Amino acid sequence: MSDVMYGYGTGMTGWGFVVMAVAQLLFWILLLGGVALLVRYLVRGHRDAGTTPVHQTPEQVLAGRYARGEIDEEEYRRRLTALRGG
Repeated sequence: MSDVMYGYGTGMTGWGFVVMAVAQLLFWILLLGGVALLVRYLVRGHRDAGTTPVHQTPEQVLAGRYARGEIDEEEYRRRLTALRGG
């Protein structure tokens, strides 16, 4: 009986509704964001696993560096000659 006298009543009013709405919104944002990050992680992991060779020869590594522009043609040819023992 004292709760009713002080204006609290038996239900939620005013700020209680606002707090519950914000809490629900944050819950769904975090839940959906977590699911999206999990899906992204799983998709990226499978995609990278299929394209990365397990073992590359030194010549393949050198060719990759040349293709990416990390070394110029002169450096590529010099190192390729050294790898081939010439």
